Amino acid sequence: MTSTTTTRSVFRAEGFSCPSCVAAIEKQVGRLPGVERVAVRFASGRVEVDHDPAVATSDAVVRAIAKAGYRATPAAV
Repeated sequence: MTSTTTTRSVFRAEGFSCPSCVAAIEKQVGRLPGVERVAVRFASGRVEVDHDPAVATSDAVVRAIAKAGYRATPAAV
């Protein structure tokens, strides 16, 4: 029997300035296999991602945010 482990990771994103930027990030990250939920906090620049780290790594999430046109780094929680 396999079990999935979901973890919440928080990233700091830079460079977004409008609600459509939020949607672009959520769309790109949400496409990753293993991602269950994405919430972008516009005011604080936080991106919260519930994901299976064995499938969607932190590096993959950072790359997806970069593909949306923004720079991100894992944040200390």
